[in-house]
Amino acid sequence: MEPMEVYETLPIVPLRDLVVFPHMMLPFVIGRPSSTRALEHALAKDKRIFLAAQHDASVDDPAPGDIYAMGCVANVVQSLKLPDGNIKLLVEGVDRARAVEWKEDKGFYRVVVKIIPRQREASPDVEATMSRVVSLFEQYVKLSNNLHYDAMIAAVRVDDPGKLGDTIAAHLVAGVEEKQNLLEIISALERLNRIAGILEIEVDKLQVDRRIQSRVKKQMEKAQKEYYLNEKMKAIQKELGRKDDRGNEVEELRKKIEQARMPKDVQEKAIQELKRLEAMPPMSAEATVSRNYLDWLIAVPWYKKSRESRDLRRAEQILHEDHYGLEKIKDRILEFLAVRALVKKPKATILTFSGPPGVGKTSLAKSIARATNRRFVRLSLGGVRDEAEIRGHRRTYIGAFPGQIVQMMKKAGTMNPVFLLDEVDKMSMDFRGDPSAALLEVLDPEQNHTFLDHYLDVEFDLSNVMFICTANVLHTIPQALRDRMEVLQLAGYTEHEKIEIARRFLAPKATDATGLKPSNVSFIDEAFQTIIQRYTREAGVRNLEREISSICRKMARKVVVEGKNFSEEVTGEKVTEYLGVPRYRTTTAEQKNEIGIATGLAWTEAGGEILVTEATLMPGKGHLTLTGKLGDVMQESAQAAMSYVRTKAEEFGIPKEFNRKTDVHVHVPEGAIPKDGPSAGITLATALVSALARVPTRKEVAMTGEITLRGKVLPIGGVKEKVLAAHRAGLKNIILPKDNEKDLADIPKAVLDTLDLYLVETMDEVLKIALAGPLPLSLQAPPADEPPPIADEAITH
Repeated sequence: MEPMEVYETLPIVPLRDLVVFPHMMLPFVIGRPSSTRALEHALAKDKRIFLAAQHDASVDDPAPGDIYAMGCVANVVQSLKLPDGNIKLLVEGVDRARAVEWKEDKGFYRVVVKIIPRQREASPDVEATMSRVVSLFEQYVKLSNNLHYDAMIAAVRVDDPGKLGDTIAAHLVAGVEEKQNLLEIISALERLNRIAGILEIEVDKLQVDRRIQSRVKKQMEKAQKEYYLNEKMKAIQKELGRKDDRGNEVEELRKKIEQARMPKDVQEKAIQELKRLEAMPPMSAEATVSRNYLDWLIAVPWYKKSRESRDLRRAEQILHEDHYGLEKIKDRILEFLAVRALVKKPKATILTFSGPPGVGKTSLAKSIARATNRRFVRLSLGGVRDEAEIRGHRRTYIGAFPGQIVQMMKKAGTMNPVFLLDEVDKMSMDFRGDPSAALLEVLDPEQNHTFLDHYLDVEFDLSNVMFICTANVLHTIPQALRDRMEVLQLAGYTEHEKIEIARRFLAPKATDATGLKPSNVSFIDEAFQTIIQRYTREAGVRNLEREISSICRKMARKVVVEGKNFSEEVTGEKVTEYLGVPRYRTTTAEQKNEIGIATGLAWTEAGGEILVTEATLMPGKGHLTLTGKLGDVMQESAQAAMSYVRTKAEEFGIPKEFNRKTDVHVHVPEGAIPKDGPSAGITLATALVSALARVPTRKEVAMTGEITLRGKVLPIGGVKEKVLAAHRAGLKNIILPKDNEKDLADIPKAVLDTLDLYLVETMDEVLKIALAGPLPLSLQAPPADEPPPIADEAITH
């Protein structure tokens, strides 16, 4: 059913720059005679009045054409005559209405208005739009300084979409035209959508305004504020009869410069800079730069040295307390200290510890500092790629600082610290320069007494510093830098050494760290051996320490549950119970003599390993297949071994035509692990001869050495690790190149006493020892069950 149209005749009051909405209470003042008469007419009747906005607020006596047709019927709630003749009104908007006819009365207009009925719209769209508009209005009120948050939020908590739209429209800071447009939209949903669009724009504007205001406020007259405060401070100081604070600061800096005992040229530069600082305005940016520079010049140690301990016995005791093994390294350190004791100003020495992770390179440097009674500073060079990290930035740059070398010298506070350059092999370079090139000056004893930092811009003496570098590998260090270093290789620990380290250092440390007492837990050597062989595979002891700590944590839990008197001895079986399934299998010698099998020895970063090499024959056309993820060098060694075997085939009793009718497949097990290097040459040749001549190899013999086409055996590296691996695996007879005899000095005597070592020069000697039976023709080998004749080839300890 269509709603009935309602018409009403009411006096009109035109409004300037004001739009009244339904449901709105609004105070305003009227003063024009026509408006006053219209009000009097309304007050005399039912206090209802029609309010509509003018198109142009500057028109004093508007005609019907100057006033919007759409307005608002309102009730006059209160009127108050002011002393100047104007009247202050408080009105309440009731309904939208449109003027359809104008009637001129005695000095004012009455209009016939058509009342626009209120529409109730209820749909999901309306509810969603209402929720969005309320949310936007809350943001708008928060950002606006003109609206009271609590009052506004209370006002918009209504269910009627029309009333919500009118209430928000009334409080928007918008122009008359915009508000009039909102008044003329009859549909509540359409009006809310229009309001949402306006609110989004207004919220964005307010957010930008707030950001700008905040930025301006922070930057606003900072210098002026500081100037004002400084002047006030001066006035206060003057009133108290005290000297100027600025003068105090300059005098203090002058005293510090004198006390720093700088070299003459550095002191002259510092005093010159101080004079410049005096002449500068105190709050200028340049004054801050100058003051920072002077602070750095004063803070760097120019004369102060630690009193160096030259007691060799004490130093030796400290080194033995902190580290087990590493005898060569300790001897070199004690030699260095001995020279320091005899020579007043010896040349600086740059020691470099190179070795796999976890062997104690960094902790060894700390021990040296403790043994020599010097300060210790550490600079990690891992990932450094900017030359300015070493030399510093020039003072012309904003926020410039000295390089890390000078910063660490300041931290040390003395001219002769132990300075550790950690991970020197992990530096890189980019467009900002090459830090390794900057280190050349630092680590060169001929140059580092005049090291020039870009920031300090004066020469600084580094010749008293004991530089120690650490690296995992040497090939990434530039040749020029490596040339300045004395490299000491830390090859890794033997199993015996690891057990000793675990017993002396790691187990007590883990026990303390987990809150246990020595009475709660004790480890036997078998437990350490099980952890080392079955749960770790490393040259150092980091993972060993982790596993011991893991067992101690489990013990700590038992102590908490069962009481402080709980005690347990950790054995090999208990280790498996606490740490779970072993991660690695122990490599052991073969169980019987077999054809085509040879036991080689390999070096890895985790120490030595035994490497079983297998060779097998198949009918074919003479192809040599190599598998086991072998590197290029190892594949070439196999080719050389095959060529040697083909050359001597007749001598070994191998058919001449075997390379045309037989395919040979050589495999090195554990195929997922990459293998490379020439040291498997004699192992590959032995396996090939065994397979082709059908003579088994001896299971208790291991070998390593490079082979040439003429059958010569050349020296290899990693002898210590390889021999220890053979010892661990239960192999008693080891074949080594003759030229590696010098490396036997590194192997512990306790290990050597249990082994028979054969030093060979040719492949013929290798085959005599390695094969378990005679070759079909000329070569003879010892019987399978008897050890080979050692004569001159074997060194028996």
